[in-house]
Amino acid sequence: MNKFWIIASDVYKKNVKSVSFVIMILVPFIVMGIIYIAGSLAGGFSEDTKVGLVSDNQVLAEQLAKSESDEYTFKVVTSQKDAEKQLKKKDIDAFLVLDTKEGQIQGKLYVESSLGTTTELMMSQMLNGLQSSLNASKLNLTAEQVSSLSQPANFEKTKVSFDENGKMTTGQDNTAIQSALSFVITIILWVIIITYASIIAQEIASEKGTRIMEVILSSTKAQTHFYGKLTGVILVALTQIVIYAAAIGIGYSQLKNLEIVKTFLDGISSANIFGSFLFFTLVFFVLGVLVYSVLAALCGSLVSKPEDTAKAVQPIIYIAMIGYFIGISLGPTDPQNIVIKVTSYIPLISSFIMPIRLASETVSTTGAVISVVILVVFGILLTLFSAKLYKSNVLVYSDGGVWKSLKQSISILKNERKKVTD
Repeated sequence: MNKFWIIASDVYKKNVKSVSFVIMILVPFIVMGIIYIAGSLAGGFSEDTKVGLVSDNQVLAEQLAKSESDEYTFKVVTSQKDAEKQLKKKDIDAFLVLDTKEGQIQGKLYVESSLGTTTELMMSQMLNGLQSSLNASKLNLTAEQVSSLSQPANFEKTKVSFDENGKMTTGQDNTAIQSALSFVITIILWVIIITYASIIAQEIASEKGTRIMEVILSSTKAQTHFYGKLTGVILVALTQIVIYAAAIGIGYSQLKNLEIVKTFLDGISSANIFGSFLFFTLVFFVLGVLVYSVLAALCGSLVSKPEDTAKAVQPIIYIAMIGYFIGISLGPTDPQNIVIKVTSYIPLISSFIMPIRLASETVSTTGAVISVVILVVFGILLTLFSAKLYKSNVLVYSDGGVWKSLKQSISILKNERKKVTD
């Protein structure tokens, strides 16, 4: 046990003290800081977008030029040729040709570069509003009648449940916030897997490539070395998660009294969010990290040179990618899809998909428990198989790739069992 903790501690300290780990920790905070500063300063440094307006209806053009908008301002131009000259001289950023003939408004925007989706969408909405007003005037409708025509329908979603007697009761729908939370956790899981899979594989492959492994295994058991390396890297990942969790907690305590935060949290039932949904989501998150870590360690022990580590972890990345993209593509749009239902019980992939099903409340607690049990059993079997195979893996040097090394390792393991039985 002492050797186990020596190995785990050495791996942990080496990675935590590395510059790459510090950068990895700071990058999200730096990005959020840049986004916050950019958003805060955007209004003060952004210039008004000047749009030339060429129209066959001068009265309408003058009215639009007097209207105010935070995104753009209109400048009446007498002709399209004049507008082209001003655009060439950079006196305007774009020009809009507005045709109102035959009661149909047609607008064509000429730009050298995009004005931004927000500005262009607001112009489109403005033209739609003009068209509606023109149609209303033809029908001799009053302002109240026009307003009633544009009034949207009321739509509400109510969550219901049935008791033992079959009586329906209504409750609060938290699927939106649960889906957002599951998406964030799924993205974090994806980032951790692609990051630490390479780290674990590199840890093992580097020692194997320098032939130090033979010396190490002469003084300690292969399984002890395997579990020590695995534990050390997992502790590094947990350190990163704890730092982010602490940052979120501190941020919430400082910002919880802001009006925007209160509005966001208003009406959200913390009992439902921090109940079984969050519990199972975190369970799948932790199990996903553990299982993928074991798989990465196995793949790392199969390569002969450290530079082949990237090739070794590619299958792991592809498996994680399948689960990630199935979850984020089909999960929100079609949670009842048979692909989502089946893959939420497949080990490795289920860590991405089942939390999204739990968020949309399309799976029962029993279904979540079954998926957890399958993943746990698979993880235990994979860990035991990897640990037994590890001794022969790290002593096999082959240029035939991961699959050839795996076949050789299994063959060595079978021969060793035969010797024991004989």
